[in-house]
Amino acid sequence: MKQLMMSADQSEATLRSKLEAVQCHFTWILDPKKNKLLHLRDKLVDIGTEGNSWLGHIYNLRGFIQCKLDSTEDALSFFLQAAEAFRQVRGADEGPWLVVNYGNLAWLHHLMGDQAESEAYLSKVDALKKKYPTPSEDELHAELYAEKAWTLMKFSAKRELVSDYFQKAIRMQPDMVEWNTSHVLCSNSWLETGTLAKIRVAQEQDPENLRLAVYYLEERAKKGEMIADEARQLAGKVLRNPVSSYSGLKGLLKIYRNHLSIDEAVDLAEQALKDHPEERYLKRCAALYYKWLIYFSSSRPEQRTLDRAISLLKEVISLYPHCSLMKKVDLANIHAKSNHSKDEAEQIYQELLKSELEPEDQQLLYNNYAKYSKCDRREYQRAIRYHMKVAAIPHQSSFRRNSIKILMEVVERHRDPMWSEVEEFLENLQEP
Repeated sequence: MKQLMMSADQSEATLRSKLEAVQCHFTWILDPKKNKLLHLRDKLVDIGTEGNSWLGHIYNLRGFIQCKLDSTEDALSFFLQAAEAFRQVRGADEGPWLVVNYGNLAWLHHLMGDQAESEAYLSKVDALKKKYPTPSEDELHAELYAEKAWTLMKFSAKRELVSDYFQKAIRMQPDMVEWNTSHVLCSNSWLETGTLAKIRVAQEQDPENLRLAVYYLEERAKKGEMIADEARQLAGKVLRNPVSSYSGLKGLLKIYRNHLSIDEAVDLAEQALKDHPEERYLKRCAALYYKWLIYFSSSRPEQRTLDRAISLLKEVISLYPHCSLMKKVDLANIHAKSNHSKDEAEQIYQELLKSELEPEDQQLLYNNYAKYSKCDRREYQRAIRYHMKVAAIPHQSSFRRNSIKILMEVVERHRDPMWSEVEEFLENLQEP
């Protein structure tokens, strides 16, 4: 009996060792926090499924997320959909693109207690690796580099690492246009010299990608080119395409805001919603640009504008229930500017202040509540107290830096009765 138990333990250890060696989502270092997973799940849903060359990768990641959220049956369904998506996109029943998928399935069946099925998928991984070898054991196949880059990008991994993986994949298989496009799109803030030339080459290779076309237009606008007419022409193409967060609409709205007008951006968002009134992603885009219209208006916004923003935000909050903190803060701030719902702003904030939040979300909430307290309630000392609460949370963020900056200004002005208390607070403040 003892020998049987020892043998079972050894088998389990051997299986676990094999699983740990597989390149897949379960062995890549991914952020397992629940709020991150829920947020990412919503983003993947908004990408859509129509005509997407990354559909297999999307289903693989959705399966991993569902497994981490303890929904193994949904995870299995998504992993099987991933295999089918790869078959359709690649035009073949088998290939190295299935290594990650089979690795995920091996892990899932292991976690579900089906060790025989787990072993079966590990054998499929081994078979694929023998059939499609890499030049050396230290290298991955191009398909694995590409999927790993795309996946890590979704988890906000170090951009240099993501770029390196994409470049390795592209060097091995330069004919994979979508890899080069994704590399250019994800590299937008760290492409060094020749940015426009790199984007232009990518667009020549992938002329139907409107998201890339929008990005190219934005970079040209930053260089001082007059792009208003092109932006309006591009808008017509984007609106005719299927709704997707990959359609280029969000980037185009940003171009409208920065280089045309915020009013035209809102009109474009409303036109998209008119064409597809039930699409939640479009409601989210429209709510965002009504917010900018209200926040950056040189005069008091019209009540109908405030009412429309409030209506959209309420819908978005109900459609994205797990990722709605910022939208609830926006809703409170816009209620504060309304003629007939100011009290609802304080009510929303009080409910949020009672909720359990991660440190970074606490900072977001306290920073916004401090500004609301000062600007809309004229409660200056409460505002200062909440900026101090933000700073006291040992987590680096833009909200913490902003609150510390505001507190330093309080000290420098010497006008507020609390300035000496704030000065002492800042002197004793420990950096996280």
